[in-house]
Order: sequence, then structure tokens, then C-alpha cells
Amino acid sequence: MSKHKYLSRLQNFVESKKFQHFLIFLILFNAITLGMETSEFGKANASLLHIIDTTILILFSIELVLKLIVYRTQFFRSGWNWFDFIIVAISWAPTSGALSVLRAFRILRVLRLLSVVPQMRRVIGALAHSLPGMASVVGVLSIIFYVSAVLATKIFGSHPDVNMQEWFGSIGASAYTLFQVMTLESWSMGIVRPTMELFPLSWVFFVPFIIITSFAVLNLFIGIIVDAMQVMHEEEGKPKQTIATKEDMLILEDKINNLTEMLEQNRVLTKRQ
Repeated sequence: MSKHKYLSRLQNFVESKKFQHFLIFLILFNAITLGMETSEFGKANASLLHIIDTTILILFSIELVLKLIVYRTQFFRSGWNWFDFIIVAISWAPTSGALSVLRAFRILRVLRLLSVVPQMRRVIGALAHSLPGMASVVGVLSIIFYVSAVLATKIFGSHPDVNMQEWFGSIGASAYTLFQVMTLESWSMGIVRPTMELFPLSWVFFVPFIIITSFAVLNLFIGIIVDAMQVMHEEEGKPKQTIATKEDMLILEDKINNLTEMLEQNRVLTKRQ
């Protein structure tokens, strides 16, 4: 069997659905065993779970080696391959002595589902694609927070009440309090109503702030992510343009040369006749 056919068969095996389903099963099974280590069953069967964990790690490593054989240098052109490589490399780090804390990071292997399952990979890609737009929204939100924190400090922080000093005594305290208000966590009975007892018209400040930050900005985030997913879906629907490799160019050149020779031979035979 030629090297080209061997690599082709190996690539078909690595990219097959059965192999991908097997990887998903391994990841989920590994997640269960890692969770069992925190239970009484795990403490009583630590050696068995350690053997299972090591076996699964070896299988993950074999998978990466197969991909390196198939894709060679192109393996490192994919961010998802880097993601898988780093997670497996962390799992191989020594877990004794000063590096024993790395043992807890083995659970990060579950994150490999993000690279194996296409639907999850599409969601992560949409989030990454929406980062520029989200950065703009975060910038607008930061300006609103800063202006609101300054106003709240000057208006409510000037009161000698203990709660007012704790909530709005400084810009940092005001920003943290406003963040709690934005998340709608105990904002009414915990912050706004006690403030209204001292400042009856404080609702004029809090209501617009909640509408802008909690509803308008949140919808902007959702809209940006949905738009990014729509763009990615449209791009996936477009026909992919394949880029010819150097090997493909050499094969094409050989075929052209063979065709040229055949035409030349036919021309010579035609002249003789």
C-alpha cells in the first residue's frame, strides 16, 4: 500500500462519524469518572479510577498523534487542534509536589466537547465572531456606568446615612451597587426603596438606569450574537473553495505532460499516414 493511500485511509478513519462518536463517549465517560473521584465511591476505589483516567488520557494522546500524522504541519493551523493539544498536555503534567494543583485541571478535558461536537463548535465560533460588536457595546455600557456612578456618588453618597455611605460613598462602591441593580438582584427592597426613603425622587435615576442597562443593552448583546450565528450559517452554506496543495499541483502537471506527449504522438502518427 502506497504512503498516499495509507494517509488517505487514516484521514477517513480520523474524520469518520464513528470515531467522533467514540471520542464523545470517552469525554463524557471521563467526565463521570472525574466527578466520581469527589464522592465516597471514588475515595474507596481511587486506584481503579486512576487506571481508567490514565487509559482515557492515553487514548486521547493516540488520537492527537493520529491527527499529527494525517495533517502534519496543517494540524497547528486550527485553533481547535491547539485547544485539544493544550488540554491533553496539561493532563500529562506531573500531579505531585508543587504541581499537584494541576490535578484538578483534568476536568478541563470535558471542554473538548466544544471542539468535537460541530453544533457546540458553531456556537463558540459565533461568540468569537461577535466579539468586536460586543466590545463596542461593553464600551457604551462602561461609559453609562461611569457617568451613573459619578452621579450616584454625588447625589446619594453625600448623605450621612450608613447605608448610603456603604452603597454610594465612593465611585467604586457606587459602580458595584449599580452592577447589583443592573442584575436585578434585590434591587428594589434591598437598595432602591431604602434610598427612596431618604431621596423620594431617586426612582427618576434608577428606573431609566435599569431600562437602559438591563433591557436595552442585554438585547443588544443577544442581537449581536444572533446576527453572528446567522452570518456563520450563511458562510457554511456557501460552496467551499478548495486550495490546491503542492502535491496536487505536481500531479496535475504530470497529467498535463502525459496528455501533451499523447497528443504529440498522435500528431506524428497522423503525419506518417
